[in-house]
Amino acid sequence: MKTEKYITQKERLPKTGRQIIGCKEDENIIVYQAFNPQIANYTVANQRFGGNAYSFNRMSWIKPGFLWMMYRAGWAAKEQQENILRITVPIIHFKTILQQATFSSFNSEVYATRESWKTALEETAVRLQWDPDHDPYGNKQERKAIQIGMKDEILKLFCTEWIVKIEDITDFVKKEHEKVLASKIEEVNVPYEEVIELNDEAIEQRIGIQ
Repeated sequence: MKTEKYITQKERLPKTGRQIIGCKEDENIIVYQAFNPQIANYTVANQRFGGNAYSFNRMSWIKPGFLWMMYRAGWAAKEQQENILRITVPIIHFKTILQQATFSSFNSEVYATRESWKTALEETAVRLQWDPDHDPYGNKQERKAIQIGMKDEILKLFCTEWIVKIEDITDFVKKEHEKVLASKIEEVNVPYEEVIELNDEAIEQRIGIQ
């Protein structure tokens, strides 16, 4: 996993806007999820989701942004989010997911009417949200970060067929969190991230890239 100092990344990445920021490796993109140890251990051992503890009957959210995942999971300290998984997915499949994404709340910039948005909600199994990104201390940033929720058949495809690799990076997370807690921000390492270019105007319009 390629890393860099947070203070370096902060200066390099855009300060505003809605763009997909994450880690690209060859033709793959990295997304993050947090689970309890039972689900995480099964997933890493089998390199796919499943087992008695995992449910395919609920919406499952993925996040390309490492620090957005850290904010949501409390740096692996929140209950049922004690393990952080780094999931490698081909960009072609990631784009397939985005092609089906519908905003979880009405956005007048994307949908002409509330009725057209509600119709899209009924017809798709993928949700997206743009929320304020956060720094290592959990402070809101002006820049927005994306999270994507999946259910039904596309979730099963993601969980069982589309994943290239699953790694548990909890040890790395806890090590870097100790530096955050010690106010040693200049020493904090984060995964290398960049703006992910989709090169697809239709998808960019659909998900509200700005």
